[in-house]
Amino acid sequence: MATQEMAKGRIIETRIPARLDRLPWARWHWMVLVGLGTVWILDGLEVTIVGTISSRLTEKGSGLEITDSQVGLAAAIYVAGACLGALFFGWLADRLGRKKLFLITLALYIVATVATAFSGSFLMFAVFRFFTGAGIGGEYAAINSAIDELIPARVRGTVDLMINGSFWLGTALGAALSIPLLNDSLFPVDVGWRLAFGLGAILGFTILLVRRNVPESPRWMFIHGRVDEAEKLVDDIERQVKESAGVSELREPKKAIKVRAQESVGFLTIAKTVFGAYPRRTVVGLSLFVGQAFLYNAVFFTYALVLGTFYGVKPAAVGYYIIPFAIGNFLGPLVLGRLFDSVGRKPMIAGTYIVSGVLLVATAFLFRAGTWSAETQTAAWCVIFFFASAGASAAYLTVSEIFPMETRALAIAFFYAVGTAAGGITGPLLFGKLVESGSADQVFWGYILGAALMIVGGIVQAAIGVEAAQKDLEQIAKPLSAEAAEGVGDEADGDTDAARRRERELEPRFERPRRPARGSRFGPSESRASWSPVQQSSSREPDLDVDAEVDAIVSALREAGPGGLERRVLGERVNCRQWGPGRFRHALSVAQIRGAIRPSSRGRYVAEDRARATW
Repeated sequence: MATQEMAKGRIIETRIPARLDRLPWARWHWMVLVGLGTVWILDGLEVTIVGTISSRLTEKGSGLEITDSQVGLAAAIYVAGACLGALFFGWLADRLGRKKLFLITLALYIVATVATAFSGSFLMFAVFRFFTGAGIGGEYAAINSAIDELIPARVRGTVDLMINGSFWLGTALGAALSIPLLNDSLFPVDVGWRLAFGLGAILGFTILLVRRNVPESPRWMFIHGRVDEAEKLVDDIERQVKESAGVSELREPKKAIKVRAQESVGFLTIAKTVFGAYPRRTVVGLSLFVGQAFLYNAVFFTYALVLGTFYGVKPAAVGYYIIPFAIGNFLGPLVLGRLFDSVGRKPMIAGTYIVSGVLLVATAFLFRAGTWSAETQTAAWCVIFFFASAGASAAYLTVSEIFPMETRALAIAFFYAVGTAAGGITGPLLFGKLVESGSADQVFWGYILGAALMIVGGIVQAAIGVEAAQKDLEQIAKPLSAEAAEGVGDEADGDTDAARRRERELEPRFERPRRPARGSRFGPSESRASWSPVQQSSSREPDLDVDAEVDAIVSALREAGPGGLERRVLGERVNCRQWGPGRFRHALSVAQIRGAIRPSSRGRYVAEDRARATW
């Protein structure tokens, strides 16, 4: 099977994954986030530019004068380019490395965006939008792979959702820019929309300058036999982290992994792995991607058309409605992101998908009844997509975690391409036709379809999803090269592969947390664990770092005395910046649940006298 085809090459034992995962959060990690994560801002900017200028492009004298249906067609062509680009560049990212590809794809985006600004016909516009989408799609595969392989496991969920949610910062930026650029008194009708695309290219070039400093993924390097280079790179990363974090020593990495070095992994091997070894995970990935892709692309690509057709909003004013919509979408991953690490992936993804779907059904009925105004409709979207945005962001996180390292970029590309092709291409085309009809009844059924797909995605995640919170990537899905190194490929028959496939698919379903025994209080147990009404399924990896973080908080408060400390000062005392995004807030919550500390006033905490000295 897959591992039999990889039983070649020398066996390597390395601690590189453990060395990366145990690093304290430092300036180096922020550089990675800025250099790589900003692709989502670019995508948000691109989608918003087309969404806000769509009405302008249909006006006489715009330089294009396309129809409403062609607006939907252009959106579908952009998504088609993103799908094909994701597959092609994702395949290359697994073969050639992450860094080469995230530089190439960004360069393609910049060139295609500049060319779009000079479009003189719908054909030119559509062709350049296709290549812009190809660049963005390729970015998704290379970038999400690199980020997950460079960010510590303890904050991977929080960080990924923050990055994916930054799409809406680009959306807000695009909406804000559209207000002056679509103002006829400032720019001619055929100039403002062209400047919008030019500004996107300028932002892309700025990101390219930062991205040059982001290294190749050490995980990818040692898998492909470049172990000496990978070790030297991690040595340099550790040096930078220690300097910026102000620490002299790092914790000793405990886990080692043994792999068989491979120059490349064949496409058929990847296909066998995804479909043969992980069929349930494949169903989860497709369900999540189809639901979110249809909902977002259908609603957002035609947002300006809906506001103009049903509420009489002028093109120049569309940006005022998109800005609050974008803020609501950004706040979802930002506020809920840490819960995907602390509560768990399964309940949070399932919950956000189902809640957003149910709310969308209610909104659709009120839309058909004519209850909404442009303002109240926008407010309703803000609430719905607060939850939907967190869930959709987690879909990218999910497929980047649950498949082996050798297949990661192409797996992301596959689910993005198939899910987006099914939901993202059909969505804009369908909604373009529905809005063009001018019938609220027809648009209503489009909303119901989007809600149903989201609810189904949530149910599938709850039933057969994988709990990946706090787990090392190699623990969630063992690398194919590690299986080859263990001799799995040496088996002559298929019994071993079949047994391994069954083992991979035996993911525990979500279980309700066990309440403490009668007479026991909420708080720490003798095993140093604690019960919480939001505790996730037993399949989630215990958060081993939180004990040390809680101990640091309790010690700092006890040293401060009865008066306690303000939250900001407490964070400085324990040097919480090294813990990573969301960790300090999570540790405060756990410390209160355990009864170790309590808030004495707004933003101030004190140590509880009855709290144990250690946990």
